[in-house]
Amino acid sequence: MKKVAILQSNYIPWKGYFDLIRSVDVMVIYDVVQYTKNDWRNRNIIKTSNGPMWLTIPVRQESLEQTIHATRTAKNNWNVKHWNAIKANYTKAPYFSLYEEQFKELYLGMDTDLLSEINLKFIHAINAILGIQTKIIDSLALNLNGNKNERLVDAVHKLNGTHYVSGPAARAYLDIKLFEENNIQVEWMDYSGYPAYHQLFGAFTHEVSILDLLFNVGSNANRYLKVS
Repeated sequence: MKKVAILQSNYIPWKGYFDLIRSVDVMVIYDVVQYTKNDWRNRNIIKTSNGPMWLTIPVRQESLEQTIHATRTAKNNWNVKHWNAIKANYTKAPYFSLYEEQFKELYLGMDTDLLSEINLKFIHAINAILGIQTKIIDSLALNLNGNKNERLVDAVHKLNGTHYVSGPAARAYLDIKLFEENNIQVEWMDYSGYPAYHQLFGAFTHEVSILDLLFNVGSNANRYLKVS
């Protein structure tokens, strides 16, 4: 059995994103699709004393057909602003100091203006912290063919996969029959039932960057994920 997931890269994603990565043997970063505004590709949420705060990487969108792969940052100081916001709001978190230097170096040492590359730098770093060893590859290496669903099937075949693991939002468009015809079993992630943990700044919320989890519980983070 070999499980494959296919996802767009997201910026400092929430915990469910990493549960999906951990649940499979190979994750394909599929950033050759159209970049969409007001999505998770270039932004995420942290908690502050004034409520939820969006951290958004400003990007240049030069055409409607522009892919995530081709999307570049619009300003070169976004990383400094984001790091300052994170430090200001999490400096009193119990485990912020444990990861401070690592994320400071990651933010302030950012050496690319390509959104996809920026996202992957954070994803790889967080995977390492969580002990996630899933192989991550770029869809460009697979030379995928066909329509939206056929390319997904093609990717699983080329990776010798037997199972395709997807987030629940894909139920709206995934052609289950096509996967079955190609002897691929589809599995759905269940993002319900996550345990709460101690957070700063008021009522608990799940829909925040995983940085919130790391800074608040440290090396116990895996206890608050669903896939071990």
